[in-house]
Amino acid sequence: QSRRSGEPYIVHPVAVACTLARLHLDAPTILAALLHDVVEDTTITTKEIEKKFGKQVSVLVDGLSKLDKIEFQSAEDAQAENFRKMLLAMAQDMRVVLIKLADQVQGLRHAVKAEPSAQRNAVARLAVDIYAPLANRLGVWQLKWEIEDLSLRILDPEIYQRIARWLDEKRNDREKYIADVVLQLRAALDESGVAAEISGRPKHIYSIYNKMRNKELDFASLYDVRAVRAIVKDIKACYTVLGIVHNLWAPLPGEFDDYIARPKGN
Repeated sequence: QSRRSGEPYIVHPVAVACTLARLHLDAPTILAALLHDVVEDTTITTKEIEKKFGKQVSVLVDGLSKLDKIEFQSAEDAQAENFRKMLLAMAQDMRVVLIKLADQVQGLRHAVKAEPSAQRNAVARLAVDIYAPLANRLGVWQLKWEIEDLSLRILDPEIYQRIARWLDEKRNDREKYIADVVLQLRAALDESGVAAEISGRPKHIYSIYNKMRNKELDFASLYDVRAVRAIVKDIKACYTVLGIVHNLWAPLPGEFDDYIARPKGN
């Protein structure tokens, strides 16, 4: 079966399965991702799936089918009820929610290529309002970032492209700056005998957009477009690294957070 564009439908479930494979999910989850549209879009039943692929896979596929059948009277109901239903599904099996999140990512990847429409905007709005916060709450940041960036690309393509251009124009400077910082930090940690995995990390576009909007800043005023991450084995080593970092670079007033002493809600 093919979409109107000519793309085979199987491309979608394969992409969802690949997304979950990159997150190192187990075999039943990958199988359920490949089969997640089968009950909805063909004459195959969950009993047949159970017979061929086992109880676990059929339960996951059935859980996804139930989520897809929810109907709402209003946008407000959709948000509240969808969120509640997600949490209920999560209580039964977290993997149902992870497949749904990966499904949303792939749906958005497809939507950005489609012509602008009210339906496309509604999909993006639901994704950023419901699924991105859910991914954040579960700590699945790879999916959260992609849902947010793709949704922004659909809902406000002008600001998305503007930030993407800014990032691209500064890419060489940013990469050189990060490389220099990593070298400095590596030398200081080696001297102190602290083992750490150090890397630069990209800031995703929606996060930059959100900070510009919430703090009323322009792009040049953002401090964390460039960022470096040091991963250590325990809390003691973490605070040791923090002391070394503050010795190398003075913290900016009002810009330092300690999420060990004061954890985030998620």
